[in-house]
Amino acid sequence: MPDSESTAWGADWQAERVTLGRHFLRDMEGLWRQILRLAALVETTLNTSVRALCDNRADLALEVKFEEQAIDTWEVQIERDCLKILALHQPVASDLRRVAAILRINSDLERMADLARHIAKRARKLAEEPTGRALPKDLEAMASESLEQVRESLDALTQGDVDLARAVIAGDRKVDRHRNAVVADLKQAIRNDPDRLDSWLRLINVTRNLERVADHATNIAEAVVYLKEGDIIRHDTSTGRFAKP
Repeated sequence: MPDSESTAWGADWQAERVTLGRHFLRDMEGLWRQILRLAALVETTLNTSVRALCDNRADLALEVKFEEQAIDTWEVQIERDCLKILALHQPVASDLRRVAAILRINSDLERMADLARHIAKRARKLAEEPTGRALPKDLEAMASESLEQVRESLDALTQGDVDLARAVIAGDRKVDRHRNAVVADLKQAIRNDPDRLDSWLRLINVTRNLERVADHATNIAEAVVYLKEGDIIRHDTSTGRFAKP
């Protein structure tokens, strides 16, 4: 994380914190640096898995496996650090909200890394098919949309940008609609070309994984709103995620 970002968030915590003590501020800044670095690694892993899928690259798929192992270790360490802060500093009010938000974001990042591994695993299987295959264009477009949701949610997190976070939440419905269209096309492909059943089923699973990636990006965006405003909007029907079309 750039020093300017650390300084900006540190200034916010310095001005708004309720829990007393410079050690708490130091620990929170260290925790914030960890979660942003983990977020950057998860985003890279997701990009690698989608490249493996779109470019038919089994070698890239193998890279994801090793990155995911490192992410699991990092996620556990961040959770331990959060619990240590809760035990040692007993934060309250907005300070407690920050720790709770980081715990939630940490969990979402770990799940996104798991989904990247699932996508990479299926990409490797598809790349090994002797007949070769072309990825449906609509699936490529959905993959791009999901990665864009991830990028913007992490930008909102880094910058503390509530407006951008709300835009990510609203964009989740678009990914869902795209997913429904892609799955319908793949089901039709099963009927038209049943000899490639395994391939079509793998692509349907990839589509569902991409949808879940976008869902976790939305969760992070909701955590940004919670972090900055204290509002839990997860089941709020007035937000773009759950509003009626």
